[in-house]
Amino acid sequence: MKILIADDSRVMRQIVVRTLRQAGHGGHEIVEAENGKQALELVTTERPDLVLSDWNMPEMTGIDCLSALRASGSDVAFGFVTSEGSDEMRQRAEAAGAAFLIAKPFTPEAFDDALRSVL
Repeated sequence: MKILIADDSRVMRQIVVRTLRQAGHGGHEIVEAENGKQALELVTTERPDLVLSDWNMPEMTGIDCLSALRASGSDVAFGFVTSEGSDEMRQRAEAAGAAFLIAKPFTPEAFDDALRSVL
């Protein structure tokens, strides 16, 4: 399985990778993007099975990336890993086609629960 992790913080991308391993989801091929624009391009070229994206990033936000993917016909599994987890954000994410939203700080169990819904 190929997972694209989009976050403008390199450290946060590393934390997400480590948490995936701790949740029992290590061994997947990982592709990284620094923003939503790069993630959008990488979905086309790398064809990941899952996108894990931050919400707030420069150049293109995660929600704008998801909207652009859906508008282009992509049905790649997409979930948010973000510092905000308000009901409004969860509703916007779901309406845009996200499979889940994991709020920071997160646990390996939260990742496992969310990923079971898409794997």
